[in-house]
Amino acid sequence: MPDQNLTLAFDGAVATLTLARPEKLNPIDWSTVKELRAAVARIGAHKGVRIAIVTGAGRAFSAGGDLARYIELFKSPAETQGFLDAFNDLLREIERSPVIYLAAVNGACVAGGLELMLACDLAVAAYEAKIGCGHVNFGVLPGAGGSQRLPRAIGTFRAKHFMLTGRLVDGREAERIGLVNEAVPLNQLMDAARTLASTMAEKSPAGLRTMKRLVNAGIEMPLETALRFEIDTVHAYLTTHPDAMEGLVAFRDKRRPQFRPE
Repeated sequence: MPDQNLTLAFDGAVATLTLARPEKLNPIDWSTVKELRAAVARIGAHKGVRIAIVTGAGRAFSAGGDLARYIELFKSPAETQGFLDAFNDLLREIERSPVIYLAAVNGACVAGGLELMLACDLAVAAYEAKIGCGHVNFGVLPGAGGSQRLPRAIGTFRAKHFMLTGRLVDGREAERIGLVNEAVPLNQLMDAARTLASTMAEKSPAGLRTMKRLVNAGIEMPLETALRFEIDTVHAYLTTHPDAMEGLVAFRDKRRPQFRPE
């Protein structure tokens, strides 16, 4: 890949996407967003990939936007709108992808970095990570879903505390409040992420994909509509997809299920 802001590697069912401008703390700028969108498309098109680990090189997952460049960007309403739309489109593509996205938060994860993490399905953080919204510290606002996804992740009061104070928390605190799934020492982070990815990769590909869609689509619906959506989706899956029967037969026969690859 000719990318300058990231690297992408494939290993069986797992892809690893690394933001790779450590000297700038892996900023989220327009060129990075374009490269990330291309990488997400490549991951989705790569046969057999079920899990994508997203992480950062150096001391940061991503410390957010390149504030120096924003000075010029914000002078152009049209350019600013284009960037906001592109960044939001990227995060929606991650959420709508059939691939499970796992954030491995190695360091600073602030502003746009937090918004990227929140669009992932799961997150593991290093104890040493510093995670928060941070926009208010610079007089700006979250423009890629931070004000909407953060309350859904940790509740309104906690989200407002993050957004209105600019506070950052370490990995342990992030795990305690449910902002990440697990916190580990930095030197164990990628092993923990790969172990979690391997665990999920053993499951039914169709089951993973459908489970993600149930949660991500249903949470945007009124409860009654979401419950109907669940019934209809699960009914179709259980009665038509061979993995459902394979799982039950394997349990009966006391063997490991052999799920259909996709």
